[in-house]
Amino acid sequence: MALEEEMNADLDQKESGDEDEESGDDPVPACEAEGVVTPLVSWDGVERTPFWSPDGRWVAFNATGQFPEPIGLGDLYVVPAGGGEPRMLAETPNRRVQILAWSGDSRSVFLQEVLGTTVHVIAVPLKGRKIRHVSSGDGVMASVSLTPGGDGMAFTWQTEEQAWDVFISPTQEYEPRQITRLHAGIQQPPMGRTELLTWEAPDGTPVEGLLTYPVDYIPGQRYPLILNVHGGPAGVFTRRFTGGPSIYMIQTFAQKGYAVLRPNPRGSTGYGKDFRYANFKDLGYGDLSDLLAGMDRVIDMGVGDADRQFLMGWSYGGFMTSFAVTRTHRFKAASMGAGLPNLISMTTTTDIGDYLVGLLGGEFWDDYATYEKHSAIYRIQDVVTPTQVIHGQRDLRVPLTQGQEFYRGLERRGVPTEMIVYPRTPHGPREPKFLMDVTGRILTWFEKYMPPV
Repeated sequence: MALEEEMNADLDQKESGDEDEESGDDPVPACEAEGVVTPLVSWDGVERTPFWSPDGRWVAFNATGQFPEPIGLGDLYVVPAGGGEPRMLAETPNRRVQILAWSGDSRSVFLQEVLGTTVHVIAVPLKGRKIRHVSSGDGVMASVSLTPGGDGMAFTWQTEEQAWDVFISPTQEYEPRQITRLHAGIQQPPMGRTELLTWEAPDGTPVEGLLTYPVDYIPGQRYPLILNVHGGPAGVFTRRFTGGPSIYMIQTFAQKGYAVLRPNPRGSTGYGKDFRYANFKDLGYGDLSDLLAGMDRVIDMGVGDADRQFLMGWSYGGFMTSFAVTRTHRFKAASMGAGLPNLISMTTTTDIGDYLVGLLGGEFWDDYATYEKHSAIYRIQDVVTPTQVIHGQRDLRVPLTQGQEFYRGLERRGVPTEMIVYPRTPHGPREPKFLMDVTGRILTWFEKYMPPV
């Protein structure tokens, strides 16, 4: 996923070498006083982030269950510290938990979870199924730190219009109090407002998305409309500050007179397991219909101009960009960031091949038809949309060759294209000068193919 959305990514999780890779072969261990390691859980699934309870009786951990779940599942389990049968606690709304801490009395576990377009803290009891929502509000909590007894917490809070600051609150009653003014001395330029939209895909699937209006938006006037697709596919667009640093500088586009739609199509996290798994063996089809229905919604609202539609996305968003331009000609120009148009060559070169195999239901040599069906490169003859290709030179997640395949194919077919390669760059720009460069290059590309009003 792009840098602006780092919660629960898949294609966009850290690359090999950045951190230890998750493995289903490593059980949750206990270390005895003599230094002997005793497995507490020896399932075939993935277990991680063990937390000992304050009373020393339990170990809480995040797990897929008995078997691996490549698409993405993380339920809350506990196991007796002395050994015994693991037990799943109450099922959380998203079923992809991030454990924060135990309560001081060892009776509940605090978690952080994506809930639609928000991120909040919830508490799951050791006994019973009633989950307590510790925080609330239309925004994103991050960097949560609880007191040793679990009766208070410090965290950052941000919304679409408000940059992050540090807050504190009791955990029994949510009463947030701001304790920093990190941006008080910064003059904030005019910003386009952001609105949460809902719509239905043609098959009735409910979808949410965030629409950022142009700065100085005038009701009744239509504006060029950008579809920005998140990474993942189990990424999510949340209600983060839209003026923050990211690959796609949303407020820069808004200042230039664009409306920007950021949908959460099927496959996104934040909406439960069933929604996250809804793109299994369906990449580029149901999810694309969700995205295009969102564009139609904004056009029907009288905000977007049907004759000035544009497309951009990174990682899975780049995949969707490459796929969309093979299936529709509605976009005047597109920008594919770290896209993967060839899922066969991608599977044998990426550092997370098992993830793609999980999404597509098997190895490519057993089912070439499925891999080809979901690979844009096999329909490149249908592309007419001017498509920019952007990639990092040292991308191990989506190797540079993926971008090269699409760029060379477009070039050989005579489709307008260009390729930008950022040196030293992994799966997304890290160096500030590169991060600041991307949006300007996309704007230049879009303006080149902007039809006259």
